[in-house]
Amino acid sequence: MLASEARAPETHPRVWLVLGDKRGDNAQVEVLAAALGWPCERKQVALQPQWVQRKPRVEASLDHLDLEHSDRLEPPWPDLVLTIGRRPSMAALWIKQQSGGRTRIVLIGKPSGRLEHYDLVIAGSEAQLPPLPGVVKLTLPLMRVSERDTAEAAAAWRERFAALPRPLVAFLVGGPTSPFRYDASVIARLAALAREVVAQGGTPYFSTSRRTPAKWIDALAAALPGGTPLFRFAPDAGENPYRALLGLADGFVVTGDSISMQVEVIRLRRPLAILPLPCGPLGALDQWRRTLARWLFSPEGDGVAARLRRRLGSALARWRVVSHTRDFPAFHRMLVARGLAVFAGEPFRPPSGPVPDDLALAASRVRALLG
Repeated sequence: MLASEARAPETHPRVWLVLGDKRGDNAQVEVLAAALGWPCERKQVALQPQWVQRKPRVEASLDHLDLEHSDRLEPPWPDLVLTIGRRPSMAALWIKQQSGGRTRIVLIGKPSGRLEHYDLVIAGSEAQLPPLPGVVKLTLPLMRVSERDTAEAAAAWRERFAALPRPLVAFLVGGPTSPFRYDASVIARLAALAREVVAQGGTPYFSTSRRTPAKWIDALAAALPGGTPLFRFAPDAGENPYRALLGLADGFVVTGDSISMQVEVIRLRRPLAILPLPCGPLGALDQWRRTLARWLFSPEGDGVAARLRRRLGSALARWRVVSHTRDFPAFHRMLVARGLAVFAGEPFRPPSGPVPDDLALAASRVRALLG
């Protein structure tokens, strides 16, 4: 994919969007870019095959990229890079290095490396980040759902879904991520929820994602009620029902690891149930670390105790005693407390609270960064 080489007017900063292979991540960058309203150039980077799944060490480098299939990264260097994710952010750090440190980097989401590498970090409340000047904390990530694309997908699939008994409940399945594990207990829980839908006369419809292990899907398929629709995600799958389900399903059960799918359902104001996931022994210790980070970085209120905890959290983060992380269960509890979700097994209910939108705050902080 060739990037647009149109020069921005001199009154605007030169902005590059450094984009990777994850469409959902790229969409967040595009949302922020649109809110800024500045002309921008898109730089799509492709990965070498060995780094599609493996995680390279975060540094200013292009060694992990397939440069032949990536857009050219060459001067004049940008004033600002907007990016997201471990691998694209490494290219952003390289760009800043080539510019002699002049380029500013705005990273969306939790950094994989050190916070001080970036000029501004913008993340939803699932990320536990120390209260530092270069951090912008949002309630929800910057994910958006195109209502037009959802409506078009719903129209294309409506006839195929018409014969399915209602309620149609979409089960959106992610994949293992620390501190959670996908084991037999998760399969048993999903199968039990599917049987409940069938007992109500409805249809459970399962859709997996790029992170769902193939062998685990096989075990899930064997445990589900006979005839349960199950879409197995593949990069080259021709007909993915995911967006049509967003438009046509009566309710959604989303595994606790997938913040993105939870937020997309919420943005559409559809009934959402979150399925908490188990932790192994090491995962339980990891979750304790995440809970500690939240206690230090995100205390409620503004009293003396809260201010002291923030100061302590900032100091411990600078000394690298406590690092930034994600706290998934805390994010789930926040959604439930705001009336935007329930936990799986509870009756579905339409969202009752307002859907937070902090996009204007994020855009204003980026503008302030460039003066």
